[in-house]
Amino acid sequence: MKEIQAVKSSLNAVFAIKDLGQLHFSLGLEIAKTKKGIHVCQRKYALEILADAGMAGAKPVSTPMVKKNEKLFEQVVVHDVSAYRRIIGRLLYLVNTRPDISFIVQCLSQFVQAPTKQHHQAAQGILRYIKSSPAQGIFDPKDTDIQIKAFSDSDWASCILTRRSITGFCIFLGESLISWKTKKQNTVSRSSFEAEYRALAATCCEVQWVTFLLEDLDISVHHININCFKVP
Repeated sequence: MKEIQAVKSSLNAVFAIKDLGQLHFSLGLEIAKTKKGIHVCQRKYALEILADAGMAGAKPVSTPMVKKNEKLFEQVVVHDVSAYRRIIGRLLYLVNTRPDISFIVQCLSQFVQAPTKQHHQAAQGILRYIKSSPAQGIFDPKDTDIQIKAFSDSDWASCILTRRSITGFCIFLGESLISWKTKKQNTVSRSSFEAEYRALAATCCEVQWVTFLLEDLDISVHHININCFKVP
């Protein structure tokens, strides 16, 4: 508490600040603290997205994307560009607490320049999935081990237009999910093994960054475990 008060005093000497007590809501993030841990979600923001898109009364679905749809990559007539960009832009911020929609959002974000009707329908499918559980978020348990666990995977040549692979990883500090990403790889991988290797390399870089960050906070990591899914 002495260090916290020292930081507050230093900030107050330069800026006019006000202590509002325990954090409950900030920048669309809703923080709920319990004896077991902290739950972070964006329920209000998610409901605002649904209302803005006219999907508040839509029928919810259980998955954000039923299957990989090749029609998403077809060159068809551009459809409702502004509405599509608004949905994708807001979903990109929602991914901060919803890693379950990370893959499909990065997939649809490739088409913001010239979206088609298929893209718009796929975006609405994400909204219907969010409708099923708008309060879903991330839970960080209070009692957990200080060890890093990382999981890496790739989707080989999944982009029909460029034949680039998709890198996906998630990193846990104990039982708390602290970092995740789904991104198209910069170069074309000539084999599924190469795609997995690139995904693993990206995961190791992120783990190294997390380790440096924890060291800056004077937290020593006891164990690091990196898992890579086997190539089929």
